[in-house]
Amino acid sequence: MSESITLCRLDAIPVNGCKGFVLDRDCQLFAVRTQDNLFLYRNICPHAGFELNWQPDKFLDRSGQYILCAAHGATFDITSGACVAGPCAGASLTSVPYIISDGEVRIGTLAARR
Repeated sequence: MSESITLCRLDAIPVNGCKGFVLDRDCQLFAVRTQDNLFLYRNICPHAGFELNWQPDKFLDRSGQYILCAAHGATFDITSGACVAGPCAGASLTSVPYIISDGEVRIGTLAARR
């Protein structure tokens, strides 16, 4: 990644938790960290285009097993972003490529503009 934006340090995202990022009005992202992986998605529900979270950094359902759209209750698989229940069944969240370098989560500047 030649030109990149640092989102945060990896340890700023809790294990089995999530964190949202606002790069600008048109680019909002969120990361979900599991024991072994990190998943980064655009913060847009494919059903109606709303932000998924109901509060800052609140993207998971009560069980912590699924990403939840607070507006319509759609649930998404953490690892694939696929909608598994709700009004957008069959659709998926948009994943964002990233790298972890020197303990920082970074995305390419082109990924931020898409």
